[in-house]
Amino acid sequence: MSLLITGGTGFIGSHTVVELLALDKDIVIVDNLSNSSTLVLDRIKQITGKSVTFIQADICDRQALTKVFEQHDIDAVVHFAGLKAVGESSEIPLSYYHNNVSGSVTLLQVMAEQNVKNLVFSSSATVYGENNPSPLDETMPTSATNPYGQTKLMIENILFDLARSDEQWSIACLRYFNPIGAHESGLIGENPNGIPNNLLPYVSQVAVGRLAQLQIFGDDYQTVDGTGVRDYIHVVDLAQGHVKALEKLSEIKGCVPINLGTGNGTSVLEIVNTFKEISGQDIPYNIAPRRAGDIATVYADASVANTLLGWHAKRDLATMIADTWRWQSQNPNGFE
Repeated sequence: MSLLITGGTGFIGSHTVVELLALDKDIVIVDNLSNSSTLVLDRIKQITGKSVTFIQADICDRQALTKVFEQHDIDAVVHFAGLKAVGESSEIPLSYYHNNVSGSVTLLQVMAEQNVKNLVFSSSATVYGENNPSPLDETMPTSATNPYGQTKLMIENILFDLARSDEQWSIACLRYFNPIGAHESGLIGENPNGIPNNLLPYVSQVAVGRLAQLQIFGDDYQTVDGTGVRDYIHVVDLAQGHVKALEKLSEIKGCVPINLGTGNGTSVLEIVNTFKEISGQDIPYNIAPRRAGDIATVYADASVANTLLGWHAKRDLATMIADTWRWQSQNPNGFE
């Protein structure tokens, strides 16, 4: 039996593939390479000594997906594939709705036709919206403030409806907080196209000289130092959360939302100062006005993951930063 990993050459997908290969799982990756590179496959092989089956295809391509299922004995799917930049989603919303929502529906239809009803879905803490107080837990009402968040929320609602309509489905809906870090080897890490949308790749690219300075949006929040506080989680901890979810899928009936976070908040300036200390590099920054929709403090209640999956985040902030810096300093231009 094989596992299908959509978006498996991306940041979180590639780290999850490494963890699954360590358990001798047979992996089939489907990725359209819109925000990744086939060089990732070489790095995965360097780390694990193992190869995967790679198929360059788009999740919106029903014919290509059907062929994958017909040619491989797929038992379960981990669905990472999707556009993920919040700012960009407001500029090209139709692309986000088409790729993320329509692509997911196509994948689910093919899965149903092939009677493969085990799924781990890559969701996001953005589905909690602006009005819930931290720590955020899975019982809270959901909403979204941008097209990217709307796509995750729409897919979650589709999954809940699907599971209610057919009790054979087992779906773990993993709500990520803020993934950072990289594999300890320094061979794979976050490699965004263009200007990074997330804090850590931006900081690390400033540190290696690819970008001149960091912009910090707002320093007047009611937080420890006025900058926004988020729940940063090491990407390897996050990947191991997917492994645990796959192991527990047989016990999950219906669609179950599960937070993956540390349960701790860290401010932007705490990240910057820790990065400076560990890397020995200066991180020049300027303060810009708050962005619309940004919240002062966001962090997880991860008790469901602990109870249901037997999972908790193990790596501390210093490890997250050190691994990020090792990746970026060894690969100043990413995979190029």
